[in-house]
Parts: sequence; C-alpha cells; structure tokens
Amino acid sequence: MKEIDLGGQKVGKNNPPFIIAEMSGNHNQSLEKALQIVDAAAETGANALKIQTYTADTMTLDEAKNEFMITDAKSPWKNKTLYELYQEAYTPWEWHEPIFRRARELGIIPFSTPFDETAVDFLETLNTPFYKIASFENNDIPLIKKVASTGKPMIISTGMATAAELDETVKAAREVGCKDLILLKCTSTYPASPNNTNIITIPHMKDLFQVQVGLSDHTLGTGVAVASVSLGATVIEKHLTLDRRDGGVDSTFSMEPSEMESLVEETKRAWQAMGMVHYGPTNKEKSSLQFRRSIYVSKDVKKGDIFTEDNLRVIRPGYGLSPKYYEKILGKQVKNDMKSGTPLTWDNL
Repeated sequence: MKEIDLGGQKVGKNNPPFIIAEMSGNHNQSLEKALQIVDAAAETGANALKIQTYTADTMTLDEAKNEFMITDAKSPWKNKTLYELYQEAYTPWEWHEPIFRRARELGIIPFSTPFDETAVDFLETLNTPFYKIASFENNDIPLIKKVASTGKPMIISTGMATAAELDETVKAAREVGCKDLILLKCTSTYPASPNNTNIITIPHMKDLFQVQVGLSDHTLGTGVAVASVSLGATVIEKHLTLDRRDGGVDSTFSMEPSEMESLVEETKRAWQAMGMVHYGPTNKEKSSLQFRRSIYVSKDVKKGDIFTEDNLRVIRPGYGLSPKYYEKILGKQVKNDMKSGTPLTWDNL
C-alpha cells in the first residue's frame, strides 16, 4: 500500500501512526478555549487537529418531532433535538481561520470535516490540506463526490456502513478523482465499548478496498488504539478536551491532554514493536547468547572415565555443547583429564 502525504507528513506502514486530535464541540462555544485545545494538541505530539464545519441549519431542520429527538437513554445527548445539539456543538465558521492559523504556527496540521457542499467551498478558501468524512455522512454520495473533486486526500469513517455501502462510497470517491483515500474503522456509539469495536476488521478492510485503514476511536483509554496499530492501523483519531470536568457535548468520551500524550507514545511503541517476521537472535541479542544453557563438566574427571549424570550438567553459561547432545554424550568415554566448570566440546570425547 502506497504512502499518502497528509499535509506534508507521510502516512503508511513505514511511518509511526498519524494521530488526529478531534476538537469537535469541546470548545463549549469559547474561541479562547478552542485555541487552548489547539495548544494542548500540539503539546501532546499529535500530528493533526480536526474541527467540524457545519451549522445547525446545514445539518438538520429545526423540528421537535420524534424523529428529530435523541431518545436513546444511554446517549450523552438524550432529550435534545438534533438542531439543539448542533447549535451547541458547532464551531463558528469565523473561528476557523484563527484556529487554522494557530495550529500552523505550532506545527500541527489543521483540517476539518465538512457536512455539506457549502462547507467544502469554505474550507477550500482556508487551503485545508485534506478532508475527513464523518461516519454519519459516509452514505452521502453527493458530498463524497464534492470532496473528492478537490483532488485532495480523503479520510472516511466507516461507522454503521455495510461492505456494500462502503464499496459505493469508495467507488464514488475514486470515480471523481480521489487518488489518496484512508478508511477509518469506527463504532458510532458514544462512548464505544471495546467488545463492540471489532478491530479485527482492519486488515480485512485493508485487503477488501486496497486502501490504508486506521481507527476512529470512541472508547475510553488507549488500549483499543494501541491494539489497532498491531493490526495495521496507520491513522488514529481521538477526541480531545482540556478537562472532562468542563462538560460539553463530547467530554465524556474525550481524552485529556496527558492521555493524548500517552496515546501518541504508546501507539508509536506498538508500531515500533511490530518490526518484521524474524527468528533467531537479533543484533541486540547476540551478546546474550553466552548466557544460554550448555553442557558443562560438573565434577573433576580423569581420562578414561565415563560421562554420567553425576559429572555432566546442562547449565548456564553457553560456551559448551548444545543441550540437545546431552543424552548422546552420556556413557561416552572421557578423552582427557577435565576440571569441574569446564565447558564440554567434541574434542573432550
């Protein structure tokens, strides 16, 4: 699978995981807090900061009918209308430019998730380097085509989508000109539970669609993300908040800065540990070979004596014959006088 350039950073199996800090609505309608989240994301070592570009009116209708209500008892947004949720969570469009500017000043890549065609046009004026499609929009083929027509890399979350639906999405993006595409395995529950995350899908999805695959992770902690790297995930996306106690629409399943820093470090370690298929001592292990077990004379013996379990032992260090020869050597005649603590060689038989 070819490497993909995301805002000047290479993404692929030969590079550490590309970590995306998702701001979402954790700014709680404060530009000052939004900029503080940018600062925190940069300090954690994340590669990119993602925001979302929509308004309540571009997302839904201002209706209180049952189908526009969030009724799931486990949802952090229970009893809100969709319109109310998006009014609370959206990032004002006039904030985008200062957020992008701050991120670039700090060396972290800013980009966004557009939710309709007007958002794409707006983000083009900010020169966003690539785009993200959210899980709930991965079936919006007109939006997919609009984004793909920019020619920029696309990251698409796959929550809820069947393989057939993803096939339609991927084909639509490619037909319109998207050459660089990354899919993110995603479970669209908030928070998500590890036992409902099914990250074993990652290598299957990679083979099925011939694209790089990552993880958009709504679970708590770092375990699922770290495990996904061992399955080939090249991109990890996690929500970031300054402090979960601040509240907000996504705070309950967002990482705090110290946790995001740990995510960056631990996913990199997981990537480093994968290495390649290898047997035998590594270069670093070669100096340890001397401490393996081998056959030693454990009591003084004279020429003509017989090697027995009483005068031979398999012990550390490893300067004698391999232990696999121990049973064959028992009963053999001693060729020359030997002191206890002498490593056995074929010349001693």
